[in-house]
Amino acid sequence: MSVKVNISDRQKKIKLPTGTRLLVRKACIATLALEEFADPAEVEVTFVDDEAIKKVNQEFRTIDDSTDVLSFPLGENGVYDTNPETGAKMLGDIMISVEHAFAQADLYGHGIEREMAYLTVHSMLHLLGYDHVNGGLEQALMREKEEMVLDKLGLAINKV
Repeated sequence: MSVKVNISDRQKKIKLPTGTRLLVRKACIATLALEEFADPAEVEVTFVDDEAIKKVNQEFRTIDDSTDVLSFPLGENGVYDTNPETGAKMLGDIMISVEHAFAQADLYGHGIEREMAYLTVHSMLHLLGYDHVNGGLEQALMREKEEMVLDKLGLAINKV
């Protein structure tokens, strides 16, 4: 499986910890491996601040608030556009608020590595067609898959 993860940091408020980009790439690849996505794939990941993600959230979801992560799938029902130059399936765009990620890592009492990986995996599952908006079984399945990938990355929650 060939996966190209294009990452850009468009925020200046928080210096990304060393290894964040590699971790995000690994989270994307691990999610695709779990889903047995065999085609070459491309994903765009952008790190932003709360102000920028709030603007995008307002524009696309009419929610006047910042959020942790936004997903913009380019495919539907497993059908994706193909990059004519590379032949890769273009899965979509992920936008992560670094400010939100740090705040949530503190709130949930785990490291920023787990939070960034979680947000990436969560968003990748959205790009692959999963949704949790209606709750229930679909939400439970998505949470289970998230934890499976985080476990593979060595970032599972330690259960007592």
